[in-house]
Amino acid sequence: MSAAQDNAMSDATHKVSRLEGCFAKRKQANRPALVSYLTAGDPDADTSRRLLHGLPAAGVDVIELGMPFSDPMADGPAIQKAALRALNNGQTQVKTLEMVRRFREENSTTPVVLMGYYNPIYCYGVERFLADAVRAGVDGLIVVDLPPEHDDELCQPAAKHGIDFIRLATPTTDAKRLPSVLANASGFIYYVSVAGVTGGSAPTPERLERAVADLREHTELPIAVGFGIRTPAQAAAIGRYSDAVVVGSALVDCIEHANTPDEAVQRVHDLVSELAASTRACRMVNELLSD
Repeated sequence: MSAAQDNAMSDATHKVSRLEGCFAKRKQANRPALVSYLTAGDPDADTSRRLLHGLPAAGVDVIELGMPFSDPMADGPAIQKAALRALNNGQTQVKTLEMVRRFREENSTTPVVLMGYYNPIYCYGVERFLADAVRAGVDGLIVVDLPPEHDDELCQPAAKHGIDFIRLATPTTDAKRLPSVLANASGFIYYVSVAGVTGGSAPTPERLERAVADLREHTELPIAVGFGIRTPAQAAAIGRYSDAVVVGSALVDCIEHANTPDEAVQRVHDLVSELAASTRACRMVNELLSD
């Protein structure tokens, strides 16, 4: 078989992933995707399930589900406390995957990305974890402490299982480092808007827009921007030039400050609805001006 025939067959058999399909639809609609982060099992298993299952109706396009870990080095105080609440209430990797499986029983379209650290996956067993993740309906992984030099540990095995491996680029990722970061990435690129942990200070719009434009010159993957985005206004401003806006700590704060589980669910879904409305409308001004 010739190389051309082989490529044609590969294209013909290519299965569009949930993430790929989601970003294609949002691009066609000329709006960014809204990505929400919640920690699995926070504040307890039942409330976490209710939070997760209500996200698509509230307006979320992609769900990031945190895998609780005792030493979340990239996360700020809000998500650190969420992980501890979940762990103290008995959340495990098995229970997190079961949450996704149960979510898939009623939702087959919304992409679910697991975000966390390599230690729990390593302890679970990489092949076992990936096989169980596929069966549960996981679409992608973000593993913040596993650099490209160790792609054979998880990134490449994940690709063989059809799971996207999403890379993080940061303000300190220079031109020499960027090709390694992008080499085996798939799904989307997560651009960390600030040099710090989750829930930190808000990014500077002008600098951030330039950084996203520079990153686009090196990849065709969608670019999601996160860290420090807390309000609908911030989400709208960043959504004008990014492919997705990621909000996490602001939602986790809703859980921490709620007096009851019902209030936590209501607060999270209300904020998601506000964020969704702002991201859906954020490019309308540009469309009106172009007309």
